[in-house]
Amino acid sequence: MSRISATFEKLQAAGRKALIPFVTAGDPDNASAVPIMHTLVAAGANIIELGVPFSDPMADGPTIQRSSERALKNGTSLRDVLGFVTEFRTRDSETPVVLMGYANPIEAMGYDAFADAAAAAGVDGVLVVDYPPEESEPLTMKLRHRGIDSIFLLSPTSMEARMDGAARLASGYVYYVSLKGVTGAANIDLTEVAERIPQIRSRVNLPIGVGFGIRDGATARAIAGVSDAVVIGSRLVQEIESSPPEALLENLHRLVSEIRQAMDA
Repeated sequence: MSRISATFEKLQAAGRKALIPFVTAGDPDNASAVPIMHTLVAAGANIIELGVPFSDPMADGPTIQRSSERALKNGTSLRDVLGFVTEFRTRDSETPVVLMGYANPIEAMGYDAFADAAAAAGVDGVLVVDYPPEESEPLTMKLRHRGIDSIFLLSPTSMEARMDGAARLASGYVYYVSLKGVTGAANIDLTEVAERIPQIRSRVNLPIGVGFGIRDGATARAIAGVSDAVVIGSRLVQEIESSPPEALLENLHRLVSEIRQAMDA
């Protein structure tokens, strides 16, 4: 059983939902990457989505776009991100880490080289935003052979065929994009999410995480009521962007703790 599956099984047995924070690796600097990861876990995160910085994102709103720009200015590469995971694993052998990013850096490295390096680093899952299920099987199979889950996005406009494709290839969990737009938007429709999740469950036998547009504890708690996991990214990246270096970890810990407490209330 993968670390991701084991995490969801343990949470389900305890009647709790997963909190999955997203941060961009290398933002605000490379030295902060691993301390930020440990801080997220200490504050109540169950799985970490670690963004691989990319110059031409498709799904990311302005806040996460700026974080990628800062990381790229720091010279953060895919190999650096894998190095962060390797270092994180020296102290934490339990918390799953999912790399979230785009196809170009993986293709530049090569599927086999990437899959080998990700497995060696201790990566548990990979979500490639611009790889729909029908185009991802070559990479998915290489990851699967190394015990790494492939995570896929589903959206309000996903048709049944797309859900079935995700069901065939995905493992770990699926990520439901809660709105038609980019990350950080504030117009999440809780009623629509509550109606859509059962449709996905009828076709995909995996935990469902919901993200995009979740910015506070109240919304996180509402989403947790209908899903298996809450993914929060832009609000955390915004905190990283606005915090002075000396207060960064404390501010992140406080924010994530508040969301965790709201979900558990």
